[in-house]
Amino acid sequence: MSDDTGNDNGKVGYKLLATAASLFGAYAARKALQIAWKSATGKQPPANPEHPEVTWAEAVGWAVVSGAVVGVARMAAQRKIASSWHKSTGQLPPGLDSTAA
Repeated sequence: MSDDTGNDNGKVGYKLLATAASLFGAYAARKALQIAWKSATGKQPPANPEHPEVTWAEAVGWAVVSGAVVGVARMAAQRKIASSWHKSTGQLPPGLDSTAA
């Protein structure tokens, strides 16, 4: 536990913002991807890729595309929150190092 209560509140606040942004980004990406999948294939994306009536190609295609798109959307949302935090406070968000590597 830290003696600096403001710093602890900042960590919790940042983590809450980053988590909320990540969840919203993933939700929005999944909805957009469902529309794109339907437009491209003419079918709804597989609700349950494990179902025997879903082909391997369809199941793997959905898993790869949705995983990549949702992952990038979550990362983009978290980067936006980190950038906004840095601009508003002049400091890196709690838990981020000063180097990218």
